[in-house]
Amino acid sequence: MAVVTASSSSLGIWAVGHSPSLRFSRASNRPPALRSKVGSQLGFLSSQLSNISISYDRIVLPKPVSAPVYRPFRPVARRICPFTGKKTNRANNVSHSNTKTKKLQYVNLQYKRLWWEEGNRWVKLRLSTKALKTIEKNGLDAVAKKAGIDLRKK
Repeated sequence: MAVVTASSSSLGIWAVGHSPSLRFSRASNRPPALRSKVGSQLGFLSSQLSNISISYDRIVLPKPVSAPVYRPFRPVARRICPFTGKKTNRANNVSHSNTKTKKLQYVNLQYKRLWWEEGNRWVKLRLSTKALKTIEKNGLDAVAKKAGIDLRKK
């Protein structure tokens, strides 16, 4: 429990307790016995606003208890084609005055449902349009085997 004591500029009243306390006082009205003690004993937080000092004992303020923040893991889909290995290209935008600014050229990735003959089911994949053309030419099994992708997991 905190004892709140205040001094009046006209009366010069001081109340000093033995428990942790919050004290408001005018700097000019401090008794000589307390002028040196306040800074040394209560030095944790003090501010002076229009000649008023505010001090807290360290014991008065409890340590805040915070629960750990739980943030669920949300994987980020990378812009890389798993079949061809194509990824974002860094390039320059070149203006008429030949000013070069950086830009990113992303892979044209598409979500596509493909029929997998060997598994006798549909497989939903995120692949580039270049990989789609390669799959149409060589077949899904051959391209997946070359890329090291196990279609049974998906």
